[in-house]
Amino acid sequence: MSGPGTTGAPDTPGITVERDEETGVAVVTLDRPERHNAITPDMARALGAVWRGFRYEDGVRAIVVTGAGGRAFSTGIDRTAVGEVPQPSSPYTIDDPLLAIGPKANDLWKPVVAAVEGMACGGAFYLLGEAEFLIAGEDAAFFDPHTTYGMVSAFETVHMALRMPYGEIARMALMGGAERISARRAYETGLVSELTPPGGALAAAIAAAAVVAGHPTEAVQGTVRALWSVQQAARAQALAHAPHLVALGNLPADRQAELFGKRGTGFRTR
Repeated sequence: MSGPGTTGAPDTPGITVERDEETGVAVVTLDRPERHNAITPDMARALGAVWRGFRYEDGVRAIVVTGAGGRAFSTGIDRTAVGEVPQPSSPYTIDDPLLAIGPKANDLWKPVVAAVEGMACGGAFYLLGEAEFLIAGEDAAFFDPHTTYGMVSAFETVHMALRMPYGEIARMALMGGAERISARRAYETGLVSELTPPGGALAAAIAAAAVVAGHPTEAVQGTVRALWSVQQAARAQALAHAPHLVALGNLPADRQAELFGKRGTGFRTR
């Protein structure tokens, strides 16, 4: 975004926020391209603060979320930083640093459009699952490697289950890192609403967000809230089970690390 009405600067390392005063559109960028925009605990906390802050910015009427660099939207949690998050010993709870990185988890009902280029996997689904719709470059790919590394895909699967046909989300979760869903397949099954040439997702998302931002904001936010009310009860019930499933089903951390170190380079894209 550029022009006389654009303001913005990094709010925290790894995240940039730009606001266009003329269109009412803000762009939130995960900005760690050297790490495929993997999310650290500090970034997770900052994202929550960004979404909550937008509730008080009347000049921001629609938001685009994207990843920098073109190679990835995000590859989820930064595994090198996972050790920074202590976990309770109880099997009935888990301290998930990504649990509140999405707009809806922070009570923001302004519309959010996701612009996806490159890889989007694992913890990226916490954000994609809370966007109103996705626009993707033709080279985008979606996958969930949890089962490959002896981890339960619970939170991620729940976030995406109401965006994808059951067979598609089940296949993606169970195949793990062995298979990636192409942007074309994601478009055909409804996960992605618009395909663009590689590198064009952000511009298309900003254009769509600007149209939405031009409508009366009360009507727009009411519509977002109505849409989410359809799935909110089922989603909340499913997420309530997630901590127990993760605590019971995950391999020990050292075994996960061993599998991660042995990961292969081959995968199938469909």
